[in-house]
Amino acid sequence: MDGEGYMIGRRHFLIGAVVATTLGRIAGAAPAAGWPARLVAAAQAQIGVTVTYDPAYVRLAYPDGDVPRDRGVCTDVVIRAYRDAFGIDLQRLVHEDMRANFSRYPQSWGLKRPDPNIDHRRVPNLQAFFRRLGQALPPDTALAELAEGDLVTQMLPGNLPHIAVVTGLRGGSGAPLAVHNIGGGARLEDRLADFPITGRYRFPPRS
Repeated sequence: MDGEGYMIGRRHFLIGAVVATTLGRIAGAAPAAGWPARLVAAAQAQIGVTVTYDPAYVRLAYPDGDVPRDRGVCTDVVIRAYRDAFGIDLQRLVHEDMRANFSRYPQSWGLKRPDPNIDHRRVPNLQAFFRRLGQALPPDTALAELAEGDLVTQMLPGNLPHIAVVTGLRGGSGAPLAVHNIGGGARLEDRLADFPITGRYRFPPRS
């Protein structure tokens, strides 16, 4: 193996070791105290910072890659909240799990291998990841019973999947307010009753 090949192999080994440690910590310990409030605070901190909805494909750094913070899509709200609150890099975790379990993820985009630039930014992939390594809860739970820190997926008109972070605040409808980017940047809104809910997940960091 030449020097460059050795360094690439070494880098992949080290990243894999860190991911394995992270996933082990996620699976094997008690949830960190107060994690829902920390997740929601990190999501709300994006309001006024992410002001544009921009679904463009962008080549990202790896790991810890991100598009400019003034823009993004609904998944970026979740990705940034976990990264900012807990140092959890969903780009890396989703990519590594897809590398090991590609057939268990949606095959909707004609890809033959994982793409760390976009995979974690697609709602169906996050749903598969949270089902596999987090908690999938009944999606037909009454809106009033949704808990702070829940991740709720919805189907928008045109069969467009969407994801939002549930807060502990209540809107006029009685449902919790959620932080999401549905078209105008990160916002806190009472929109959970507006579209069909397709999934409900929890992904608690572990202490």
